[in-house]
Amino acid sequence: MGIENFEAIMKSRPHVVLLGAGASVAAIPNGDKNHKKTSVMAGFIEKLGMADAIQKVNLRTNSDNLEDIYSELNSRPECQQITAELEKRIYDYFYNFEIPEEPTVYDFLILGLTKKDLIATFNWDPLLLQAYSRVSKMTDNLPELSFLHGNVYVGLCEEHKRGGLVQGFCSICGKPFEPTKLLYPVKEKDYTNDSFIRDSWNVTKHYLSRAYMFTIFGYSAPKTDISAIELLKEAWGTAEKRNLEEIEIIDIRSEEDLRQTWDEFIHSHHYTTHSNFFSSSLGKFPRRTCEATFDRLMNVQWLDGSKGYKSEMSFIEIEAYISALLEDERKNSKLLSNPYLAKFNRGKV
Repeated sequence: MGIENFEAIMKSRPHVVLLGAGASVAAIPNGDKNHKKTSVMAGFIEKLGMADAIQKVNLRTNSDNLEDIYSELNSRPECQQITAELEKRIYDYFYNFEIPEEPTVYDFLILGLTKKDLIATFNWDPLLLQAYSRVSKMTDNLPELSFLHGNVYVGLCEEHKRGGLVQGFCSICGKPFEPTKLLYPVKEKDYTNDSFIRDSWNVTKHYLSRAYMFTIFGYSAPKTDISAIELLKEAWGTAEKRNLEEIEIIDIRSEEDLRQTWDEFIHSHHYTTHSNFFSSSLGKFPRRTCEATFDRLMNVQWLDGSKGYKSEMSFIEIEAYISALLEDERKNSKLLSNPYLAKFNRGKV
């Protein structure tokens, strides 16, 4: 294989982004359109107004984490009624989120990737899909989405295998879509029983097995997700075989903690950590993350990280910013330009 062909292949490989609860927290740090705030799983029972009811059950766990509490309730047959009520409140709580009118991290994220890429999310909330719906007016060259634990905004027609937003209708029979099932946080999850979740995982494994870059955004890899981590490891492969790929972690936790959590995925020094989205490759080199990473590491080129997104950008400014990138994508099908190269580069080494 020639050098140019190798470069083209590497740059055209997927960038997979995995979202956890921390990503939605980062997307609406001041709350949603109605100032309603999301949160990670710790303390979530209070937000649902279920604390008093659950205290009457005499739980064995002392944890305030939804995953620990739900897992115990689900394992106790006498708690079936309160478990069903908890599930209903979880669904209703997330369904009512409305994305703010100004750009969020999710808008920037979606417009920072292209159709060769994938965003896989564990989150039930509708924020990612609401962002996708509005930014799709700028371009249809957007990443694939997969929902690993289901999503309150996704609907299906099981009979005709059609899906879309939950408010939509089947294009064949015309019937309203049925809401997808949510996968709740039990310790041993079944990712194969529900067809939608099974297909979401199959898509994710396919993309991840081919990925050049893997970004983990706000996902803590909780102990109730052992099966999920094993599936991700199966798709990614051993760290030794991933000696050219890059892992990027966006999280407020310390680098030491993050390295320990994801050590089995990381080859040597092939990783970076970031405390916020805008310092990551997605923020600094939108729509050219793989191109920029290859040029930095393999072509030994300097990059200008000041050219990327700015958190205060309006939608008008974002659209103007990506217009040249979109034009390049329309003209070139094989090797896209990298506008993030520093001006003082003298050429490839």
